[in-house]
Amino acid sequence: MESSRSSSSQHVALDVKEEYTYPYPSNLAAASFISVKLSGRDKYGVWKTQMLCLLKSHGMFGFVNGTLVSPQTSSSVSGKEKVGDDNIHLLWTRSDALVKGWILGSLSEQTLTYVVDRLMEKLHLERNSEDNFSAKHVWDELQTMYAPAVVPQLPPVIEDTLQDEDEKDKTLNLRELYSCAQEEYWSGVEKILSYGRVTVIDKITNNGNTLLHVVVGTSKKRKFLEELLEVTPENTKLTDVRNSDGSTLLHVAAIIGNTEAADILVERDPDLLLAKDNEGQTPLALALSNMHTQTARHLLDHINTEDHIHKDVLFSGATGDGFLVTLISAKDFRFAKDLLGHYKTLDTDAVLMAIAQNFPSEVNKLKRYRGIDKLLRRADGFCTTFCCKIIDRCSPWVFKLIIIPIMFVTYFILVLVMFPLMLVWLLIIKGVETHEAVKLLWDVSKLIKEKNHFSSYHHYYTNPILEATRQNAYELVEQIVYHFPNAIWSTNEDGHNIIQYAVINRSENVYNLLYQMSEHRNIYRTIRDSHGNNLLHLAARLAPNNKLNLISGAALQIQRELQWFKEVEKFICPLSIIQKNYFNETPQMVFTREHKDMVIEGEKWMKSTAESYTITAALIITIVFAAAITVPGGNDQNKGIPIFTNRTAFTIFAISDAISLFAAVTSLLMFLSILTARFAEHDFLFKLPTKLIIGLATLFISTTAMIVAFAATLYLVFGQSNLRILIPIVVLTCLPITSFVTLQFPLVIELMSATYGRSIFGKQKDDIFY
Repeated sequence: MESSRSSSSQHVALDVKEEYTYPYPSNLAAASFISVKLSGRDKYGVWKTQMLCLLKSHGMFGFVNGTLVSPQTSSSVSGKEKVGDDNIHLLWTRSDALVKGWILGSLSEQTLTYVVDRLMEKLHLERNSEDNFSAKHVWDELQTMYAPAVVPQLPPVIEDTLQDEDEKDKTLNLRELYSCAQEEYWSGVEKILSYGRVTVIDKITNNGNTLLHVVVGTSKKRKFLEELLEVTPENTKLTDVRNSDGSTLLHVAAIIGNTEAADILVERDPDLLLAKDNEGQTPLALALSNMHTQTARHLLDHINTEDHIHKDVLFSGATGDGFLVTLISAKDFRFAKDLLGHYKTLDTDAVLMAIAQNFPSEVNKLKRYRGIDKLLRRADGFCTTFCCKIIDRCSPWVFKLIIIPIMFVTYFILVLVMFPLMLVWLLIIKGVETHEAVKLLWDVSKLIKEKNHFSSYHHYYTNPILEATRQNAYELVEQIVYHFPNAIWSTNEDGHNIIQYAVINRSENVYNLLYQMSEHRNIYRTIRDSHGNNLLHLAARLAPNNKLNLISGAALQIQRELQWFKEVEKFICPLSIIQKNYFNETPQMVFTREHKDMVIEGEKWMKSTAESYTITAALIITIVFAAAITVPGGNDQNKGIPIFTNRTAFTIFAISDAISLFAAVTSLLMFLSILTARFAEHDFLFKLPTKLIIGLATLFISTTAMIVAFAATLYLVFGQSNLRILIPIVVLTCLPITSFVTLQFPLVIELMSATYGRSIFGKQKDDIFY
């Protein structure tokens, strides 16, 4: 019974000849081959590669390239009918439907709807009796929509498909016209056009570009374009001159940022400003998306001056919001503010969200600019290398004596002067950006309140204020709450409000707004989330990776986590400190569990750092102790007193050597105490960082004193009271000291700032927040 059923359910016609059977791998999981959903031109290349692998590996490629056509089509062409043609057609239809299903199943919902609608429309126009389309139809339609246009190096002129002499002459003229346009050779263009075979609006490339498209896309000469426009055939509307992408001349000018060409074209035909390509993009949209701000400003000026243009079409809906989002993403807040004046309303919260995501970071903390210390290190290496090259090329020692001090004085000027100048420059730039962003936010909020009912405000501010909280943009949070007071009660999908969300994301500036609140802040002392977690439970969680990565070293990371825990612990009610959540965990239990691995990493970091510096300190102790015994110049054989006792340089040597020895011993003891510490999690708050600070500071003092002692020895032995030797010795002494400062001192500063510096918590201003 079962065998008869299977035999009947196999290929419809087993009695059909084998040459007419078609592959049918119906059990194949196509999703394992196609991992990309085709949704646009940017994904077409990857999608096509995966689809070809699937089709070719199962012998199905013929259904899309036209080699495996329908048997009914082939028989109608040949005029003959074969036995079993109906069954063969059923087999072909079944395999073709499988391929078509693979292709359609790999499209996004939007692309699928668009392609099916277009194909059904074509079938209707062709009055096709069969209300269906094949896999090849789908393949060809997708290729037409998304395949990139290929423009060869030589003029990709329309191919010689006709053998007519006139057509050959026209094709030759088009090639010559293309070459002349590339070289901006007006006389040659004028001569070719005088033959009358071609015009400037004839298709000259495979993607449908005319000569005008080519010139707008390649030439920056105003006169050349104007001369071409003058010879444009009469009654030709520039809005009708398009390539295969539907791009007008103004679209091309906007894409490449040819501002001068854009001005010329708009003066000729202002309707170009509203023209849309095949993807519905206007020239202004393309100029903004390609970051050609100057071109976009010129187009906007033309839009303002043209009264007959319906501006509402441009500045409305998701497309209109997209203009502002693009400008805000490029941090051009001033242009975005100017553009906002053309809007009557905003469609979504995308604009406020873009401001929240791109709001300038705060400028009052030096640690935000971590690239400065890297720049100083590069400057150190560059100056050192450059000085060495100068010294090698300068043979006279007198010249070296002059060059060396000049080079190192220049270096110190760069380090000491450029650093504050760079900092001031950053402060000014960031300050201007912040001011422009706040002004834009003010105007956006005003527009939302004027054009919408207050009951719909939350659709605009909920996600942006949460994003601003995550970004630690407290100025933005203040402004949103000022315009929309109810925004302070906004919650995310987990039910966390902005203060809880600030604690979770370690946004200290937003958390500090608590200290600017009135009595409303008491609500947060006992507030709990859906899992019974109070504010201290949330502070006990591990910080997000993007926040931890801002801090160097696991030890400093756990120190910052402890600082957060202690700060929130001081704020909440005392009973909340031992309060348990729904998982029966106190905040301290949560902290220990979440930071278990970080404590281990912090211990490893502390020990490896201490071990490295211990070796350095031990070497310094050995060297300076030996130098103290064998003083430079030796001792008087009769009295046992050093020969250079009365020399000033010897006194400097003795003092420096003693300071170096004592400081190195202190540093060694500090690092040894770190190696033998217990490394409890709370030790990372003050105890361990303090030991590391003392160890590094005394090691720096020891290293500096050792180098000074060595320089004094050189002067005693080789200087012989010669002041000309003193200058290069002093300059060379400064080199290792400066290198040590630029390479190691930032760690000391960061440790001291994190441990004993100004707290990141506290009231930021006297204004009442809420």
